[in-house]
Amino acid sequence: MGPLIPQGIIGTEWNFVIALILGMAFGFLLEAAGFSSSRKLVGLFYGYDFVVLRVFFTAGATAAAGIILFDYFGWIDVSMLYVQPTYWGAAIVGGVIMGLGFVTGGFCPGTSIAAASIGKLDALMLVFGLFVGAFIYGETYPLLKDFVNSGNQGGIKVYDSLGMSRGFFTFLLILVAVGMFYAVPLIEKRVKKPEY
Repeated sequence: MGPLIPQGIIGTEWNFVIALILGMAFGFLLEAAGFSSSRKLVGLFYGYDFVVLRVFFTAGATAAAGIILFDYFGWIDVSMLYVQPTYWGAAIVGGVIMGLGFVTGGFCPGTSIAAASIGKLDALMLVFGLFVGAFIYGETYPLLKDFVNSGNQGGIKVYDSLGMSRGFFTFLLILVAVGMFYAVPLIEKRVKKPEY
């Protein structure tokens, strides 16, 4: 299952059960953090609420530092981690589509599921749209596959592409995160939050 659970303690048949429990816990935390509110999510784009930025910077810095520490103590083998290949054209087009959907709908795919699970109708419509979009993509894939698979850069890592060591990049990421935690409250104070 995971790097901290040696084989033999928990059998592979429990993998999906553990994944389900972790997924439910993640959804609960999204809801508890207020990520089922489309106003809170799009507040980042309008400059009045930076909680999304804070959470993602915290998650990124914690994960990066955690991987380095776990590798140092021998708890995981970083060389075994799979990095999804980067396809530039598809990544840019997909990012634009998702960004437009996020700003206009108020949810990203994960937060739309969390919000739909507590009965928000706008999120339910977005989830329906996700399935429609996935179906359309699946049906048109033969026409799109040359573009989708073009520009393959392999499993590149940000620090490799910047010519930095993993440790130095993580250090800079943590510095940027700390700086952002001090800077965004100043921005939030200057931007008037809309009344609902």
